[in-house]
Amino acid sequence: MIFQEEIVGYFGAFFQVLATIVITSGIIKAFVIFIKDALLKKESNEAIKESRLEIGHSFSLGLGILIGSSILKTTIAPSWNDIGQLAAIIGIRTLLNYFLRKDIKEMNNND
Repeated sequence: MIFQEEIVGYFGAFFQVLATIVITSGIIKAFVIFIKDALLKKESNEAIKESRLEIGHSFSLGLGILIGSSILKTTIAPSWNDIGQLAAIIGIRTLLNYFLRKDIKEMNNND
């Protein structure tokens, strides 16, 4: 049982690092898109829109990975406190993800 807890702990930590990489790379890519578009004299609204779409996709994917990581960490002998914390975390992250996806969809429909 202790061996399983260690494995789950390592996977949970790995997925948290992976989510951090996804979110960070999205921020960097969005910044590069914005700078490139701003330097090429595009409309600033277009540069902002492209950057926001990139960040939105990265945040959405990163939040999904973090939800999976939280669920994974709670699978081994959870207490009621752990389950309550997991429910709150999943609720907040799901709500954030919902609004991100809604914003992305609206931005795509305005094209």
